[in-house]
Amino acid sequence: MTTEKLMTARRIKALIYLVTIVLIVMMFPRGESIETEVNIGTVWIKDDLIAPFSFPVYKNSASYKKEVERAQSSVIPIFIKRNEVPVLSIDSLKRFNQFLLGILDDGTSGNSPQVFNPTFLSRETFLYFKELRGNETRRGRRGPLSLNDIFFKVESFLKQIYTIGVLSIPETQLNRDSIALRIGNIDQIELKSQFYDTKNAIEPLRNQLRTYDLEDEKRGFILEYARHFIFPNMVYNKTATEQERELAKNKVSKYLGIVNENERIIAKHDRITSESKQKIDSFRIAKGETIGAEGIILQNIGKFLHIAFLILLLGIYLHHFRPKVFGNNLKLTIFAILFIWISFVTYLINIINVNDAVRLLIFIPVVSMLLTILFDSRIGFYSTVIISLVTGALRGNDYAFVVMNIVAGAFSVYTVRDIKNRSHIFKSFTYILLGYVVTILAFAFERYDSYDKILLESAFAVSNALLSPVLTFGLLIFFERFFRITTDLTLLELTNFDRPLLRDLARKAPGTFSHSITMGTLAESAAEAIGANALLARVGAYYHDIGKTITPQYFVENQLNNSNPHEDILPKESVNVLIGHIEKGMELAKENSLPPEIINFIPMHHGTTIITYFYDKAQQLYGEADENDYRYRGPKPDSKETAIVMIADACESAVRAMEKPDPEKIENLVNNLIDRRIADGQLDDSNLTLKDIRKIRETFIGFLVGQRHKRIRYPQQDELEKKD
Repeated sequence: MTTEKLMTARRIKALIYLVTIVLIVMMFPRGESIETEVNIGTVWIKDDLIAPFSFPVYKNSASYKKEVERAQSSVIPIFIKRNEVPVLSIDSLKRFNQFLLGILDDGTSGNSPQVFNPTFLSRETFLYFKELRGNETRRGRRGPLSLNDIFFKVESFLKQIYTIGVLSIPETQLNRDSIALRIGNIDQIELKSQFYDTKNAIEPLRNQLRTYDLEDEKRGFILEYARHFIFPNMVYNKTATEQERELAKNKVSKYLGIVNENERIIAKHDRITSESKQKIDSFRIAKGETIGAEGIILQNIGKFLHIAFLILLLGIYLHHFRPKVFGNNLKLTIFAILFIWISFVTYLINIINVNDAVRLLIFIPVVSMLLTILFDSRIGFYSTVIISLVTGALRGNDYAFVVMNIVAGAFSVYTVRDIKNRSHIFKSFTYILLGYVVTILAFAFERYDSYDKILLESAFAVSNALLSPVLTFGLLIFFERFFRITTDLTLLELTNFDRPLLRDLARKAPGTFSHSITMGTLAESAAEAIGANALLARVGAYYHDIGKTITPQYFVENQLNNSNPHEDILPKESVNVLIGHIEKGMELAKENSLPPEIINFIPMHHGTTIITYFYDKAQQLYGEADENDYRYRGPKPDSKETAIVMIADACESAVRAMEKPDPEKIENLVNNLIDRRIADGQLDDSNLTLKDIRKIRETFIGFLVGQRHKRIRYPQQDELEKKD
């Protein structure tokens, strides 16, 4: 199957439709009976709700989570005392002392990598110990502490701290004031403050050294040496602690109480409180858990039909009113991606379930603005309604949520309906916020919500209003590039005369450039008159003749003198040059990545019209000529915009060539040119109606007559026109 067939194949449409539905259905709340979402403060308008069976009442998820956190934080961290650590530490100290004395007594220069490894001693500490050892061997030069004194004090210090205990975790990182010292199967609770840790265990030695007349630097050398032999002998047991935390969590009940069979859950016309809402929600969960396999299958069928018919409504709208969008599977994929993305965000919000206000971070205005910019405002609004209903279903048929997002989404659609530049997207902030705040207040006043809840929801609405334009801006670029969608923003960027193609056209073919700009204004006016895309028509007119930059001298509007190269070549060669500007134009357009919608104007502005001048010339030269050899290759215009540009090209050129234009001549010329295009079948595929053609005639005649109006000659103009 070719790429073109894939873009329009019905099987692909059906696959996109089914995949979208299935993925959304998978994001529905599981194991629950899907009923209308209830909100605190609203009135229960149904009949009395009676429990058909007994069921437990679940605690509010936030309250349960806090209780679990409180229970887990009450668990005292468990430590294991390792009796072998003091023995190994002191043994390591003694071995190192012997090793160090051997080096010092052998007169080693002190370059041993073992000694100067950062794990052991720095060079400065080694030199200090070397000096002390030298003093011991020379009488009368002993300081306040000898090297042996240091060895003895450090060993005594280690025995002292291990007698008390050294914790493997700094005291500041323990969130409790006590620890559990596990001995066998018994946990002995002790205050953490009575133990040392690896950071403060050195303090007793530091205090002892202060009693000696030593420089601070030398005390630091001794402390550095001692630190290498401090190891924790009371080690944190993470596994045991986590087990205790899990036990504490399991002891926290998930239930507030129980509702017995035949007990009334809520009475008709009662206002829903937090307690009654918990009972209703618990009943819904319990009801979902009681259904068997058959019930689950039926429920999933219900979900499937629910979503299928909502999306089908959008499909019917596109099929009848936007056939070009519906016919393009790549464009339908955009709808699928956006619907699945928003559904997934809703699914995540449902799982998080931190606070009900978090639902306002489901960015439906992003979908509204994207589809409006990519297509049009009607598609944007219709899609907003459908996606709001879909996400409302995922939220448990939350009516208030649906209304909030329809209002905010609709406001965002109208703010980008006539967008002129990308920065205009950010003006949507005010309208999105207004849509949310108004609906938040409306439902809050209905439910007697507290001011705290209103402020909280408004804060989330502000976040949505701030982030939606940012997400729209980022995603818009992705969809434009990846799906090759030409938006009005893209078209506006192409109207910049500093674009390379237009700059080259103005420099190399100034006559063609002037013709194209005038055509752009003419085509835009006609498109506005018949309700076509005026911006597309204008941009198409700007770029329709860019191929003339290759051989501008062969086109009369660029011939500044009376020399015409066509006089020296055969009619067939002239025709090849003229047809060549179409081919060259399309090549330039593709090289410069112009959108396909603009490239279409290049061949379609001539369609398959006959090149009359050279056809007549060939007949005069040869007596007869094949008409097909003197026609453009086409295709014919396939849209109102390309048809308008075809007519504008012919009319503007012809009127420009008139020697003495007057309103009657211009009107006759325009009417005859349009009639010839109709008679030649050039407008058959353009979808132009007779009413459209009438309006185009009127617009063109009015514009061209106004452009060729008479002016009063300046005084002494005859003299000004002469050369000095």
